[in-house]
Amino acid sequence: MFARHFAAASLALVAAIAAPMIAHAAETVRIAFHVDENDPQKMNLTLNNAANVAKHYEAQGTPTVIEVVTYGPGLAMLIEGESPVAGRIAAMALEHEGLTFSACANTMAAMEKKTGTLPVLISEAVVFPSGVVRLVELQGAGYAYIKP
Repeated sequence: MFARHFAAASLALVAAIAAPMIAHAAETVRIAFHVDENDPQKMNLTLNNAANVAKHYEAQGTPTVIEVVTYGPGLAMLIEGESPVAGRIAAMALEHEGLTFSACANTMAAMEKKTGTLPVLISEAVVFPSGVVRLVELQGAGYAYIKP
């Protein structure tokens, strides 16, 4: 009799522990990547990380939302004709629906003031008023923060 109650209690405990884990697995994973350096190796590392994360969670059936936020010298990642990773970005944007590339309007304005020309961004870029503020907003919305 004791063994039967113990077994039932054990199964109930396992079910209680496993249920939240199963429910959590279906939740969307949200990740913000931070790029603030004009370094092709860091840009490629960021894209590698984003692709690996998306592939990992896709294999588990878990949706992902990934945003790469650029500002300062890192904006070069999104400048038309200057980005060393523009081809990869274009391919990845087609592969991963939940992937966004954000550009800082403050950095763009500073570049325009210095050079007299507003930088032209690749078509995958979305402009936000401030890269730093965007990272704060994303973290406040529950995004994991990654700086490769």
